[in-house]
Amino acid sequence: MGHLELHAHLKIRPGQLEGFKAQAAEIMRLTRENDTQTLRYDWFISEDGTECEVHETYPSGQGVIEHNSHIMDARAILFEKYAYDHRMTAFGEVSQELRELADKHAGGIAVYSFLQGLGTTAAV
Repeated sequence: MGHLELHAHLKIRPGQLEGFKAQAAEIMRLTRENDTQTLRYDWFISEDGTECEVHETYPSGQGVIEHNSHIMDARAILFEKYAYDHRMTAFGEVSQELRELADKHAGGIAVYSFLQGLGTTAAV
C-alpha cells in the first residue's frame, strides 16, 4: 500500500453548523500553510448537517504526527464548541505513538491492515 489513510468521523453540535464550518476552514488553513506530508485532507458533511467525515492520507504515521502538531489548538476549539463523538479509522500500519495520539484525541482507533489492491497480489 505504501501510505497511511485515516478516516475521522465526528458529529456536529446542534445549532453549530456555521461555527463548525468556520473552524474547519481554520484547520484547513493551518494544514495548507504548515504541513509538508499531508497528501489528502478532505472534509465531507452529511446532507442534514449533523455529521462530518474527514479523509486523510499521509506517506506514513510521521505525517499524521506532524499534522497533529500544527492543528492541535484549532482542533481543541472545534471539539470544545462545535463537534463531539470523534472516532478514527486507519488503513495501513499504525505506530504505537499514533495509537496513543488517537487514544488521547479520539478515544482510540480502529486499524485495518492492507490485504490487496489493483496493483498488488493478495497478502497471504
